[in-house]
Amino acid sequence: MSNILWLASYPKSGNTWVRAFLANLIADTSDPLPLAELSNYCKDEALPDLYTSIAGQPSTELDVARLCALRPQVHARIAASQPGTVLVKTHNLNGSFEGHALQNPDVSAGAVYVVRNPLDVVLSMTYHFGLTLDEAIERLESEELATQNDELFVTQILGSWSTHVASWADMAGPDIVVVRYEDMLEKPIKAFGKIAGLAGLGNNRKRLQRTIEYSSFQNLSRLERRDGFIEVSDKTKRFFRKGRANQWREVLERDQVSRIVNAHREQMARFKYIPRGY
Repeated sequence: MSNILWLASYPKSGNTWVRAFLANLIADTSDPLPLAELSNYCKDEALPDLYTSIAGQPSTELDVARLCALRPQVHARIAASQPGTVLVKTHNLNGSFEGHALQNPDVSAGAVYVVRNPLDVVLSMTYHFGLTLDEAIERLESEELATQNDELFVTQILGSWSTHVASWADMAGPDIVVVRYEDMLEKPIKAFGKIAGLAGLGNNRKRLQRTIEYSSFQNLSRLERRDGFIEVSDKTKRFFRKGRANQWREVLERDQVSRIVNAHREQMARFKYIPRGY
């Protein structure tokens, strides 16, 4: 059953924003959905339960290769969990690890990939993961980067920012839509309309506008202040920070900007992220 629509991104690039939009669009309620209800509309392929169930032992005891070998079975179970399109979050790059596909092609119907300026990704990473700016910049460059395997999530394979972006963007087409985070801010009807269209959720402009408002950073921040949010890091107090573009201009030193641009020039140029003078 090829019914998984992947909601993919490098970490801190807008994945939760897209999930909130699609959940609110599907729910079509008179008020914004509480953050705790987002998981009712979107699965997460990195949650440990299915890996533990299939392996017959705690996922925290499994190494990366074993976890990746289990992914096709995990994805097949997710696909079979409900009829029709299943929205599934992933931070994995689009590819394989030691011969094991990171997305099961037999159950994959398409993907929404959100890309964000790495100059701003670095800032969000420092806030969310408790890193220094230079540590975050190093992570963006690392081809060996993967998330940790713990009680909350199994390991996801990231690679460098450039490798991650290229792995998805090179496959763009009718079934894989690439959306810039910045366009979601500046051209929301067009950007979110593309996402809704791929998900088969229609193009009613009034409903689209209402859903964009429901899932705005202002609303998401308000809901987090009211109810909390399970995805907040233990390194910070809030998941939703500012959500603006070009925050890097207020924080990064020129040499830090140069380092990021030099490491990721090809993909940054592809998405018009290179600042003038670099």
